[in-house]
Amino acid sequence: MQTRPIPSDGLPFRKMHGAGNDFVILDSRGMQPVCTPELARMIGDRHRGVGFDQLAEIRDGEGSDITLDFWNADGSRAGACGNATRCVASAWMAETGAEAVTIRTTRGILRGEMRDGAVWVNLGPPVLDWREIPLSRDVDLLHLPISGDPVAVGMGNPHAVFFVDDLTDVDVAARGAAVEHDALFPAATNVEFVEVRSATEVRMRVWERGTGITLACGSGACAATVAGHQRGLIERHIRMEVDGGWLELDWRDDGVWMTGPVAEVFNAVLTPAALAAAHSAPAPSGVTG
Repeated sequence: MQTRPIPSDGLPFRKMHGAGNDFVILDSRGMQPVCTPELARMIGDRHRGVGFDQLAEIRDGEGSDITLDFWNADGSRAGACGNATRCVASAWMAETGAEAVTIRTTRGILRGEMRDGAVWVNLGPPVLDWREIPLSRDVDLLHLPISGDPVAVGMGNPHAVFFVDDLTDVDVAARGAAVEHDALFPAATNVEFVEVRSATEVRMRVWERGTGITLACGSGACAATVAGHQRGLIERHIRMEVDGGWLELDWRDDGVWMTGPVAEVFNAVLTPAALAAAHSAPAPSGVTG
């Protein structure tokens, strides 16, 4: 996809978070997109840039109200980002006064709705075919041949969901980093660790591919809901505690719906000097655009 030149007077952006899962949001409606792997890495650097778990770029709708592209902090593309989708849906509905929004992503067209003051987003049906998740070979998705017996679910991103007795016993950083690049996942994977408290409440911690530990993960929360119900551990409508707060999930016939807190933190402009530095910096070892 062709990108537009970096604006000479700087690049406006918005910082938002959903349950502590934080995002930089660029708005490219009415023009070419601007984000590149180099720019995503620069903005994602919490010391030299802004910092984010994911970056979302809003583009003109394609048979929808808007289109969203997602980037990870290492400059790779993300296929889905549930909490960023909620944040953008919330901002768009506040901007337009509408009670609903359609958002095109690589998952297809997703729908956001305002219900009793809360923004719900349908992140689509789970992907339960090994080729489409994707996995490198045909295996039992409910019992992957990986130590810890995880479940595989696709929600636009691949997910490996582990069910554990006590989350305090799990080294999320070490275990997540190891499983992210397991040979079974040719495109790498998000890794969720879930402690079931009851049939309607769980606690989850997550390692996101291309980013690391995050305070929440919307697509991961959806994947954990699907995996838990398939294992017979939880119902389809649950509450979930994550490091950054609480989410509510509802797996319906038309997809997995999610709601939770949304906050706008600030609006700002990246300086031309910072943008120029982003395009002159070499890629980190092992990272390709």
